[in-house]
Amino acid sequence: MRKWMTASLLTMMASLLLSGCSGNNKNAAVPEAAVQEGSEGSGSPSALPVKTFTALLDNNATFPYSESWPVWSWLKEKTGVTLKVQTPSGELEESLNLAIASKNLPDILYMPNRKESNKFGQQGALVDIKEYMDKMPNLSKWIQQYPDEAKAALSADGKMYMFPNQGFGETNRLVWMYRKDIFDKEGLKAPTTYKELHEALQVLKAKYPDSFPLSIRYGQNPDELNASMTINFGTSEGAYYNFDNSEWHYGPTEPAYKEMLGMWKSFYDEGLIPPDFLSLQTKQWQDMVSTSKSFVTVDYISRIDFFNNAMQKDNPEYNMQFLAPPAGLAGGKQLNPYFHYLESGLTVASTSKQIEDIMAYMDFFYTEDGRTLASWGKEGETYTKEGDTIKFKPEYSDVTEMRKQTGLQTSGTYTWIDFDAHLSLFSDNLKHAYEEAAKYDPSAMQPRPAFTEQENEVISLTGEAINKHRDESFAKFVTGSRNLAEWDKYVEEMNNLGVDKLVGVYKEAYDRMQNVQLSGE
Repeated sequence: MRKWMTASLLTMMASLLLSGCSGNNKNAAVPEAAVQEGSEGSGSPSALPVKTFTALLDNNATFPYSESWPVWSWLKEKTGVTLKVQTPSGELEESLNLAIASKNLPDILYMPNRKESNKFGQQGALVDIKEYMDKMPNLSKWIQQYPDEAKAALSADGKMYMFPNQGFGETNRLVWMYRKDIFDKEGLKAPTTYKELHEALQVLKAKYPDSFPLSIRYGQNPDELNASMTINFGTSEGAYYNFDNSEWHYGPTEPAYKEMLGMWKSFYDEGLIPPDFLSLQTKQWQDMVSTSKSFVTVDYISRIDFFNNAMQKDNPEYNMQFLAPPAGLAGGKQLNPYFHYLESGLTVASTSKQIEDIMAYMDFFYTEDGRTLASWGKEGETYTKEGDTIKFKPEYSDVTEMRKQTGLQTSGTYTWIDFDAHLSLFSDNLKHAYEEAAKYDPSAMQPRPAFTEQENEVISLTGEAINKHRDESFAKFVTGSRNLAEWDKYVEEMNNLGVDKLVGVYKEAYDRMQNVQLSGE
């Protein structure tokens, strides 16, 4: 985890939460529907006041919204609340913009990312959750347990417009993986450094001349794959916080970035990666990996099961496994980038007439009972307990199908997730991959400061110009259309585009967030 909060801030937050937050409604009575601190829900529908909230939620094509999902009845049993759900007819962002512009807002809105919630919140369309923290004892306790996640939910004006979340982001792990069966067949050990990786790829190219031993779907997600490359060389794909000297840096102008470029140029020159790797899309990449045209790759961790489940039907020996990330520099660290967090979440419209009741409802999700319901469903219906061990019932053997059938872990049904629920339905290979991947997390999570409108403008204009030149130069250096001997000239070009200005924005936003208090004042 990127533990970037200072000790003084943690102390301040703890004391604040113990004393209670101030706000416009501090002296109001707690709504009857509130789940009391430390409670596990009443479990008695007749004892709860019935509430109905309108909600605009996202709609996933893989598990489209259903009014009949049992998750809605389970939530009503615990909270007395029914959601009257709207889903977007097209893109969620378009529906949100239309709803905000019309000022005819549902009570609860699902936001695709923190930038959107901060923008709408600062426009006055969303409630500052902090003002109601003294009415949310379970969220207050949760914040003490997960201070990084709570801090990440704050906006540039120090307010909290989106409910913080934890757990579900584990699905976003980006890892290296390799064909263990091929490596074993050729007597190759799993590489631990880029030098060893280079040597292994050369052997595989000689054995399988029609192959490109290393392939990545770079054209589909270049930013994240750049992060996987650069972190192995002790730098970054953009602005980043260097914990060793407590300063902000810009990775693509550092000598380590040049080292990374040199290695990938070697891969390109020797035919170890596809000649069109810069534009490689998902379908092309999948075909290469599944037809033994490629043996090492980087992608989301769930791809291990994706490939094994499909390919082992016809080729039982096919064996895609987690690969520890190779260190790029001598004596360097083996690390994967930290992407396993979630930027989307739930917000409350400032026009709602039921704000306090909504806060009481949302507070339930930060109880252990709420976490169990959101993760596993209902005991006896979806899971059983053996002592302290929870297990899905046999009819639930696949995560996607489980979500389709129950509505669990779909938009609007969770904030805090026990990821063991997902793990329990994964193969042994994927479970092993998750266990191993955690060993290669960075020791500190990179800060994700919230930006002001003016700072976002710098990032959009100056930052985009810098990124464009970075990406074009990356392609030229790797393919050889520009010689790495021109590195110093490239650095000068980047600096002239405003690297210092961009880094300054990150520093200012980061410094500002260090002084933000989680209070309603």
